[in-house]
Amino acid sequence: MSDYKLTLTASAEDAGTRLDAFIGYNADELSRSYAVKLIEQGRVSLNGSPVSSKKQSVAEGDELVIDIPEPEPLDIKAEDIPLEIVYEDADVAVINKPRGMVVHPGPGNSSGTLVNAIMYHMGDSLSSINGVVRPGIVHRIDKDTSGLLMIAKNDKAHESLAAQLAEHSVTREYTALCYDNIKEEELTIDQPIGRDPRNRLRNSVNGSGAKNAITHIKVLERFGAYTLVRARLETGRTHQIRVHMAYIKHPLAGDEVYGPRQRSAKIEGIEVRGQLLHAGTLGFVHPASHEYMEFHSELPEVFEKVLAKLQLKV
Repeated sequence: MSDYKLTLTASAEDAGTRLDAFIGYNADELSRSYAVKLIEQGRVSLNGSPVSSKKQSVAEGDELVIDIPEPEPLDIKAEDIPLEIVYEDADVAVINKPRGMVVHPGPGNSSGTLVNAIMYHMGDSLSSINGVVRPGIVHRIDKDTSGLLMIAKNDKAHESLAAQLAEHSVTREYTALCYDNIKEEELTIDQPIGRDPRNRLRNSVNGSGAKNAITHIKVLERFGAYTLVRARLETGRTHQIRVHMAYIKHPLAGDEVYGPRQRSAKIEGIEVRGQLLHAGTLGFVHPASHEYMEFHSELPEVFEKVLAKLQLKV
């Protein structure tokens, strides 16, 4: 396989953003840590000249070319972890990720991840664009978020799916339970999201390197102290739904990062252990057949149990 080149152009809202952050926010298929590695290896050029510092900032109109090398042999261990494969063919797979599973290996999570599982179930039939740590991974959802993820089984499929994500043409709808009563039936949250300058583990509205972020919310059911909503992503920033719901003062129930600290870890006596957020609908154009495909998954058991208790009180 030959090296793969990715070209990015900085917009006005990118101006002043560090190179590693710019790549992380504009290339869904690359992690920020992998971007830093490529910069250090001299594989990133800015307006035709190689750059060596991740701290260098971009200006409007700057063109960044990223030379993504042929991947090294995978050294991540394949593990026989049960996996719900909703759909699979020679090009793509759709996985229903359980709550509590990390998508890809990282510090403190070298095993038990979705990547370890798909390597066992799909072997070498995974795209290699993302390097050795994230084979086949085109997009991700948080550890405690459950639901549907698309997996690329070759590089051509990966490029197609990544392009659809960049064009915001992938259908991604989530079911979420948030705190307190939302009065509107529908609303759109259009607020840019970037790194929280006070906490590296969080993102925030108008944070460092903030990028355009749009979430469409529709109320499904009200329970007084809680509201069940459907959230449709127009963009796909990290923690987008969690950040946007906290911004409008309706953080997700159980969210230990963006939720209020004084809230109990239990809802109606049920231990939730993380935000109640489920990626229930995923739709995209198949990279080979060019037909639109859409998939759906049911809420996880703990989410269903919480809703059943809340519905008894209405």
